[in-house]
Amino acid sequence: MRWDGQGVGVDDGALPGLARIGLVRSVRTPQFEGITFHEVLCKSALNKVPNAAMLPFRYTVNGYRGCSHACRYCFARPTHEYLDLDCGADFDTQVVVKINVADVLRRELRRPSWTRETVALGTNTDPYQRAEGRYALMPGIIGALADSGTPFSILTKGTLLRRDLPLIAEASRRVEVSVAISLAVGDPALHRDVEPGTPSPQARLALITAVREAGLDCHVMVAPILPYLTDSADHLDALLGRIAAAGATGVTAFGLHLRGSTRGWFLDWLARSHPELVERYRQLYRRGAYLPPEYRTMLHERVTPLIAKHGLGPDRRTFRSSAPAPEPPGPVAPVAHAPAVLQPTLF
Repeated sequence: MRWDGQGVGVDDGALPGLARIGLVRSVRTPQFEGITFHEVLCKSALNKVPNAAMLPFRYTVNGYRGCSHACRYCFARPTHEYLDLDCGADFDTQVVVKINVADVLRRELRRPSWTRETVALGTNTDPYQRAEGRYALMPGIIGALADSGTPFSILTKGTLLRRDLPLIAEASRRVEVSVAISLAVGDPALHRDVEPGTPSPQARLALITAVREAGLDCHVMVAPILPYLTDSADHLDALLGRIAAAGATGVTAFGLHLRGSTRGWFLDWLARSHPELVERYRQLYRRGAYLPPEYRTMLHERVTPLIAKHGLGPDRRTFRSSAPAPEPPGPVAPVAHAPAVLQPTLF
């Protein structure tokens, strides 16, 4: 691969927003057709979550911004707008890589003020998206956390996690580690349309088994459940059965949230792929980003007995419980509980 012309001093069309965050160079390779990697030098690695976010953890680390998984519903899409990139195609194809994140993290974890609170990985964009196969940021991040005695959680859709299972298992002998896999779409055709860049459902089921065989518990995020697409009893029953058979130790399930500009991007996709549902979605989300209480009540009553049927309820869960996502006032709690250190903000 010829790297001439890819340095930071070359006019390659990089936008001013990237320059603000320490752009080193922008890279395109034949192995990742259609994707541009913007390599940056970050000044900090630990992100402190604002108290107002009401999340069950206070610190995160994200090695990437943007995500080639290209999930139509991804909540993190609006974060690309800060970089003068759009929340749609740019989010899927313009991936920012913090190439020095592990070194910066080690430095921050050595500070006397660091109290070894749990750090969540995978709360913005997926740490095991395809870019990780090229840049391998996660081994350094995991090593830094374990060496400093800092507990951590991982949430991913990416089967690249398999590569690091020995490292994660070794870390779990020194610090508390939680691993969760996201799998909410069991239908192969719908999966290819709504999550086009992610590993198949079957590949993620095999990943659940691999996590368990590595001696780790494996929680599964059955989220987001898509109204009128993946919320039928038949779909949920079949998916939960496959998840249980794969060896999962628990699940969290809840419906789709449509925040910010993600809403428009998702509804544009819906109009192309399922135009008959557009009006029904507009009615469901007419009051904001969250599903209305009556829908959440219905989903709760549908999913709860299925979770129990497949042995994925609290009796099998090994994690501490907490509410998995802020919800507007209403009578319905989430249909299951996530690990205390996990927040399903990939969705």
